[in-house]
Amino acid sequence: MFSFREVLSAIQSYGKAHQFIMQHKLWKWILIPGIIYCLLFFTGFYFVWGYSGDFVEYLTRLLHITEWVQDLESSWVSFLFILVAFSVRIVFVFWYFSYFKYLFLIVASPVFSYLSEKTEAILEYRDFPFSWAQLGQDIWRGIRMSFRNIVYQTGAILILLVVSFIPIAGWITPMIGFFIEAYFYGFSMMDYSCERHRLTMAQSIQFIRQHRGMALGNGMVFYIFMLVPVVGWMLAPSYAVIAATIDLQNKKLI
Repeated sequence: MFSFREVLSAIQSYGKAHQFIMQHKLWKWILIPGIIYCLLFFTGFYFVWGYSGDFVEYLTRLLHITEWVQDLESSWVSFLFILVAFSVRIVFVFWYFSYFKYLFLIVASPVFSYLSEKTEAILEYRDFPFSWAQLGQDIWRGIRMSFRNIVYQTGAILILLVVSFIPIAGWITPMIGFFIEAYFYGFSMMDYSCERHRLTMAQSIQFIRQHRGMALGNGMVFYIFMLVPVVGWMLAPSYAVIAATIDLQNKKLI
């Protein structure tokens, strides 16, 4: 289970993050990753949409579905075929939306690690020594943690997909899916602080599980931010990192 108090604290930390950003003029660390995110997102979306169409076309030719539909000469069947083909492309886009965030977290890991470190340095009035070797280790750890979360999230979503076909129980699966994605996004944001305090992956996982309410609250706001095109995409990642760092300030990480 999770603490509703921690969920509320994580949500409120976004307001504190906004005040912190304004006070310390951190906008360049918000906007630069945000612009990069948008550029990568639209580039990736262009290729995913295009290649998903090529995949559907290849599959229909391989299975001779196109010829079968043409032979039937039925407008309803043709419409149904177009609808199914479009739905397949939408599924590809949905998976892209879901997993692109992890890809970006991997690419922008050095920036977010630094942003989390800078936030804590300002809060505690101290500096953290910089090391290229340590940065490389942190990036590698971030990649491994992201892939770990992708595997776990995918497993949970596939189980939900099966449950969604069960009457009544299937009605709540979208809401559960939202909470699952939110938890893993918040998990990633909290891990930057755990990483800086030299927690191993196992220790970080255990700590975040003990404070899953914080991960859930942080990820919920992050997810909602991401539903706002462009502006939300630009602000959400950096705001989430700073909010998680502020929320974890009074927690004993070691």
